[in-house]
Amino acid sequence: MIAESLREIREKTVLDHFRDEVSQSWDDVLSTFPHPRYEIVPTGVVYDGNAEVRDYYAATRVAFPDQRHEMIALRHSDDAVICEFYLLGTHRGPFGAIPATGNPFKVRVTAFFVFEGETLVCERIYFDVLTMLRQLFGGLNFARPKTYALIVKAILGMKSLSAGPPKDEVHAIR
Repeated sequence: MIAESLREIREKTVLDHFRDEVSQSWDDVLSTFPHPRYEIVPTGVVYDGNAEVRDYYAATRVAFPDQRHEMIALRHSDDAVICEFYLLGTHRGPFGAIPATGNPFKVRVTAFFVFEGETLVCERIYFDVLTMLRQLFGGLNFARPKTYALIVKAILGMKSLSAGPPKDEVHAIR
C-alpha cells in the first residue's frame, strides 16, 4: 500500500492535469510530468516528448475544440492513478484525415496515470474507437450524396489514426 500523502500528491497531479487539459493550458498540463508521454492503446500510437505531445494536443483540439470530460471514478494502485471518465466533444475539424462531421460524441475512457514515486511518467489511454466513430457518423444524412463522399474519406482517413500493430513499448510500464 502506498502512503496517504503520496496518494494525495498523485491525485492532485491528475486532477490538475485534467483541469488544465479542459482549459487548454498546455504549459500547465505539460508541467505535470517532466517527460510527457501519451500511449493511445486502441490506435497503438505513442506521443513521446514535449513536441509530439503538443502536436497531439493541437490535433485533437482542432478536431474537438470543446473536448472535456465527466469523471466517473478515480482509483489508486501502487504505481498509478486510474481514472474512468466520459470524454465528450463535437467534431468540428479534421480528426487525422477524417473530415469534420459536426456531430457530438460521448465515449467511456479509462486512463492510467503511471507514476514513479511522485513523478507522472505516462498517461495510458483506453477507449473503444468504434463507439466514438459510430457517434461521429451516426447523425449523417444518408439521403445526401455528399455523405457518401465523407464516409469514403473517413474510411481512408481511419488508417492515419493507427500506427499499425501494437508495439511492445505501448504496453510496457516504464
